[in-house]
Parts: sequence; structure tokens; C-alpha cells
Amino acid sequence: MQPESVSTKQERIATLARRNPAMAFTSLNQYIDYAWVRYAYELTRKDGAVGVDGETGEDYAVDLERNLHSLVDRLKSGRYYAPPVRRHYIEKAEGGQRGLGIPCFEDKVAQRAMVMLLEPIYEQDFLDCSFGFRPNRSAHQALQTLRNAIMDQAGRWLWDVDVRKYFDSIEYPKLREFLARRVTDGVVRRVIDKWLKAGVLEDGQRHYPETGTPQGGVISPLLSNIYLHYVLDEWFTDEVQSRLKGRSALVRYCDDFVMVFEFIKDFERVQRVLGKRLERFGLQLHPDKTQLVDFRFQRPQRIEQPTPLPTTFKFLGFTHLWAKSRKGKWVVQQLMAKDCLARAVKAISDQCRQMRHESLQDQHQRLSRMLKGYFAYFGITHNGLRLERLCNMARRCWRKWLSRRSHTSYLNWVTFQRLLERFPLPVPSIIRPYTTL
Repeated sequence: MQPESVSTKQERIATLARRNPAMAFTSLNQYIDYAWVRYAYELTRKDGAVGVDGETGEDYAVDLERNLHSLVDRLKSGRYYAPPVRRHYIEKAEGGQRGLGIPCFEDKVAQRAMVMLLEPIYEQDFLDCSFGFRPNRSAHQALQTLRNAIMDQAGRWLWDVDVRKYFDSIEYPKLREFLARRVTDGVVRRVIDKWLKAGVLEDGQRHYPETGTPQGGVISPLLSNIYLHYVLDEWFTDEVQSRLKGRSALVRYCDDFVMVFEFIKDFERVQRVLGKRLERFGLQLHPDKTQLVDFRFQRPQRIEQPTPLPTTFKFLGFTHLWAKSRKGKWVVQQLMAKDCLARAVKAISDQCRQMRHESLQDQHQRLSRMLKGYFAYFGITHNGLRLERLCNMARRCWRKWLSRRSHTSYLNWVTFQRLLERFPLPVPSIIRPYTTL
């Protein structure tokens, strides 16, 4: 539960930021005290991966009060030392690897404390088109907003944009310039600079990137949102939309965004300038992943020189396409993307293989948690058939690996159905229904 002193301070910061949209805060560090960092500690995951010092959340909690008092003193006096982040790679869905930066545990607490200071300010500045890594905003809100923009604003030409290596391309001088518009507190700015300069430890070697914020850090999502707020959101809303002939919209979730246009001429105008705009700030459009989508639900039947444009697109794990509702009206359906379904089935199969020698009760609980997690995210209107397919594939995977663990045969579906009666799997459900036309 958030302490009253912390919530009061955050509300005070938010009120000042809302009433003074052009004001730069000069004395934010006065709000940092023991209660502030204690709440930051409560918000920090205790079971996360360890940083370069190997310290866990349990180790830090042994002498928690002294550690937090020391952290407050070092942050406010400028003696705080930002250790390098540990580089860890994970597999990307489309192939290749994504590098994550894992800070030390105390560094996570310190970054969370700074996020608690900055969020109340920038939540007053961020626009409604931005959804990623913001309080009280979610991917489902982004999906609903995009669906409404297409259906209510006659969005027929969609530009699915991908920024190439966004987190690795953020330029420090530009980021500092953007921060200076709202935050000039020396204590806060010095600590952020220390994190930007801390470097990365990889294979025992420490190196110092000249651009980018490591993915995985607590403060990185906020800094990336601040950067794109000034580079993209404000520019598109204040300078671009007023010059377009038809209606348009922007929906952004962190560095993934879709632009919606009523007329293709408007897209062509934006296409000519967006690349140049991003290059000014060290960013580039991904040449292979950025695409124009012909999203007209009634495309011309005869075209002299047809353009091979895609007619569907994927955003936040959902494939978007036009289809007729039960009432016979054209609606935008958002279905679980096939590659996401394949990865989910593979993850379930791997989990069933790893736990096949455990008790049936433990296997059932773990598999049920996995399925409920998928249903919680993908359980939206029109996606019921994909969820049923996922559930059926999960049953097949469980039966397959149970059949290999002992002489007891579950190859017979009758036997396996009896098992499912004892340990029923969750039933697919639409958790987030949309208004259906």
C-alpha cells in the first residue's frame, strides 16, 4: 500500500506540472526521504535476476533500514555510484537476440525512486496516443484505441512503423535536452547521467556505449517514452495532423506504433518527412518491418496496376483484419497472431516435457496458470476460436508428455478424458469484450 506521505508528494508534483506546463522543476530531490525509497523498495521485484555484484533482494533486506538510509544520503549528496549493468541476451520472436541490461538490486531501487519523481510530471505532458509503460494504461487500451480509429475515423491506410534498434539509438545530448525542459534539479540530473554513463559488463569486459538506454533497467521505459514524446507524439499531433486533408491517428506502445490515415495522399506526405524527422534524433525506420497496409474493407475489384500491399497487419501480438460480424456488418477483428500461437504452444509443450515426472496435481496447477495467463491477454472479442485452438493444443501436449513418463498409457483419449475430469483445464473466456456491431 502506498504511504500517504508519498502519494501526497506525488500529487503535489503532478498538480504543479499540470498548472505550469512550461515550468522546469529545480528542487525535486527534496521529496526523497526514507519513506520514499522504502516504497520504491516495496515496488521492486525481489526475485529478479542479479546484477554484477550478485546481491539478491534477500541479501539487501538483511540490513534493510541501514541500506535505505545510506541510499537516501548518497543520492542527495551526489556520492551515489552507478555500477555497470550486466548484459544478458534473450531470443527475439522474429529471430536474433535482444540485449538486456540487468542492474544491481540497489540500482533498481534507486531507479524506481527516480521514476516515482518523474512520472507525476510527465504524465501531465504525455499524450493520449501513448500507452506503453505508463501507469493505468495497457496494451488492451492501445488495441481498443486503434480499432476505434480505424472504424470510427474511416482509417483505410495504415502505416505499421518499426524503429530500428530504438533503445540502442537514443542520443544522450538530445535526451538531456528534452529532460531539461521539465527537470533541472542537479541531484536528479546527475544521477540519470551516471546511469547513462555506467557502461555495460559483458564477458568480463566493461564498455561504454555512446548512445542508447539498456533494455531491462527500471528507468529505461520512462526515458524512452520521454524521447519519443518529443520526437514523435508532439510533432505528429501539433504539426502534422493539422496539415492533412483527412482524418488521422497515431497509436504508440513504447517504440511500436501505427499511423492511421483516411487518404493515401496523407500517408505519402507523412512518409516523405517522417524518416528525416527521426534521423535528426539518431533514429531510423526499419526498412523490412515498416510497411503500408491497404486496410480498405471494400477494395476495388479491378485495378490496372495493382500494388501488392498487405491487407492485414500485426500489432501487440494480434493480427488485425476486416470481417463481417454476426449482424452482417464489417468490423475490425483482432486475432491472436499465428506466430504468437505457435510460440505459446511450444512454451506449453516445453513446460509439459520438463514437469512430466512431477505429480499430476502440480502439473495441472502449473499448466492452468500458463493458460490463464494467455487467456488474460488474448481474451478479447472475436478471439474465442484461437483460444479454443490453444486450449486443444495444450491438452494434446499434456497427453503426449504424460504418455512418455511411465507405463501408464494416456494414448487412449478415453483414459485422458477421465484425467481431465479430475484435473480440468481452464475454459477459454473473453475477459475483455468489445462492443460488437
